Amino acid sequence: VRMSPVSHYLLVFISVLSLTPVIFYPFGSVAGDTLNIAVEDENSTLINLWSPFVFFGRTYNRTFVNNNGHLTFNQSSSQFISHYFPINGREDIIAPLWTDIDVSMNGIISYQQYSTGSVLTRATQDINQYFPGLSFTAIWVLVATWDRVAYFYHTGTETSFQVVLISGSDLSFILMNYGDCAVAYNIVQAGYDTINSTAYFKIPGSDNGSFTPNLKNSTNVNVPGRWAFRVDGGPDQNNLQGTQLICS
Repeated sequence: VRMSPVSHYLLVFISVLSLTPVIFYPFGSVAGDTLNIAVEDENSTLINLWSPFVFFGRTYNRTFVNNNGHLTFNQSSSQFISHYFPINGREDIIAPLWTDIDVSMNGIISYQQYSTGSVLTRATQDINQYFPGLSFTAIWVLVATWDRVAYFYHTGTETSFQVVLISGSDLSFILMNYGDCAVAYNIVQAGYDTINSTAYFKIPGSDNGSFTPNLKNSTNVNVPGRWAFRVDGGPDQNNLQGTQLICS
């Protein structure tokens, strides 16, 4: 019996607290998230940003949270990967886990913006830890979460990940957080790419579906399951000194 979308989301929210990875920023009903109620993989949610976000020299005032695990800025995207990074395309892309996702049976996609409160404090602390010497203060955060989503044609699989956009002054950062991820049988990759691929990064091994469960053990900041990048276009946007890839 196929449950209604409302019942589906209520059941997911009831158990979300007990299964939330420690590294995840607050999400779900307890965080007051807005749900992406579009359940088909072709859908996207447009978010008008409360604060401009600079991505490698280009300033954006909106973003699209696309169901298939990636963010775009100029237009929505229903693609589930046509090319691996670098694409040399016409769109800036942030892809915590870009693959063919289907939330019609299980999983939710949600987002929340912050301009005050404890989330900004946490973001400030995280960025200053990973990028010391910047004396950074976060003034805006966007958290987008894919919680226990299924892969297309693989109903019952559960994969959880999150992307956090952080800005302050003229600096911009992204965090990619990974919980339990199922083996991906579809094409997959994680990282980011820019217009004409003037800057890009692919998390090593993320284009191999059998590696996907190990994302929660991989890191470039000595925090298993977390990748952090400076993305305004300044130096040190790829902080790889603490890269750890555990493929057990």
